[in-house]
Amino acid sequence: MPYLLLTLTVLFWSGNFVLGRGIRESIPPVSLNFWRWAGAFAVLLPFTWSRTIRQWPLVRRHWPLLALMSVPSITIFNAFIYRALQSATTTNTVLLNAMVPIFIALAAWLFFRVRMARRQVIGVLISMGGLVFLITRGDWRVIQHLAFSSGDLWTLGAGVSWAIYSVMLRLRPMQMDPLVFLTALMAFGLLFLLPFYIWELSVEGGFALSAASLAAIAYVCVFPSVLAYIFWNRGVEMIGANRAGVFFHLMPVFSIVMAAAFLGERLHLHHLLGMIMIFSGIALTAWPIRRQPPAR
Repeated sequence: MPYLLLTLTVLFWSGNFVLGRGIRESIPPVSLNFWRWAGAFAVLLPFTWSRTIRQWPLVRRHWPLLALMSVPSITIFNAFIYRALQSATTTNTVLLNAMVPIFIALAAWLFFRVRMARRQVIGVLISMGGLVFLITRGDWRVIQHLAFSSGDLWTLGAGVSWAIYSVMLRLRPMQMDPLVFLTALMAFGLLFLLPFYIWELSVEGGFALSAASLAAIAYVCVFPSVLAYIFWNRGVEMIGANRAGVFFHLMPVFSIVMAAAFLGERLHLHHLLGMIMIFSGIALTAWPIRRQPPAR
């Protein structure tokens, strides 16, 4: 079950990347992120209002932690990604996004001294190798010609932000209902995001309401926001941040499949070989580790 939840999460986020790139000229990045979470909050609140009222003492007791966790997850991550997609190439964005599992492993070790087993490290390296093979079309010389832009720095910042949030999930109050937890994160995240949204409105103005913009906001409100965050939080809770992080390598796989299905692009041999390496690395990383019972 956790692997299905994490796979669906990455599928929804892959669609979010494609959509964010497609509407970059129609909706400014902070505005898209603000209305994404405002809409998600409006969708979720009717289902969590009574639960939040019942658990209000718990929310009030842990509000500093909830506010702190909302910054890297709600306020920063997607605003940075949407900002990166304004200028960074798709290839660079996907390649740099593959660094997230490494960031998670480093953050887990730095804050909680969590180490990865040797087999999990090998699995991450195999999966990342498949990702690079996929992006470079099997020609490693392509890496020499990659040019990095300021948008790539936004992508790296987003990856570090998500890694911090992922390892902080182990601090989540276990007595708190997961939907109440997500509702609180959205509320705090929107509060911190509001000043940046007002600033962007004063500088760049708003965006035109159309069927396309409303459909885009509706998608990012429901799938990569409400559903994806519920699935990710539960998946990390069940198998840990390190093993969950490697699922980020599925994003280019889903992007290629989407392009083939909706845009008529053809699959090639390097696509299939890269996918095999990615899935092999994920299987090696996610497979439970048997621990020897202590000697008597």
